[in-house]
Amino acid sequence: MKVLVACEFSGTVRDAFIARGHDAMSCDLLPTEKPGPHHQGSVLDILDQGWDLMIAHPPCTYLTASGLHWNKRRPGRAAQTEEAVAFVMALANAPIPRIAIENPIGCLSTRWRKPDQIIQPHQFGHDASKATCLWLVGLPTLQPTLMVPPRMVNGRPRWGNQTDSGQNRLPPSKDRWALRSITYQGIANAMADQWGA
Repeated sequence: MKVLVACEFSGTVRDAFIARGHDAMSCDLLPTEKPGPHHQGSVLDILDQGWDLMIAHPPCTYLTASGLHWNKRRPGRAAQTEEAVAFVMALANAPIPRIAIENPIGCLSTRWRKPDQIIQPHQFGHDASKATCLWLVGLPTLQPTLMVPPRMVNGRPRWGNQTDSGQNRLPPSKDRWALRSITYQGIANAMADQWGA
């Protein structure tokens, strides 16, 4: 199967498909962090190259619910959200028979459509919480592979990447966005196993 992993610089999803015998390539404006097939540039330039499957991870900065409040506070920010939505729509309308678009909870649910599924890393073997929406075209929903139970704090579930109050443990840094954007290996493996079959 010819697989395009759009907006991925880590190589995590790409390499999961390659390990299962697929012809997979990642694409991002950034160089890949791991050696492997990678197109550095705009994914819009290569959407028509006969892909069987695309898994897209469009940047969430201007789409995620946690950042939308800035649209009324910073000039030009709302226009960046419009550009981000238009980019997602270009991916969703690509001439590819099977498409998965992932993003956190945000404005795509109201600006486009509700996601087909919301997954968590703790459903795929990771002691972590990170609600991730999946919009699917021609694909089944991902089935959980290994549930990791939470620790309970005052009756509320918490996972290893969360403080007791539920905040992410990653401190502010220049590369926090990059660390938060990498797909968990268990999710990448499930994508390759279930969508690559």
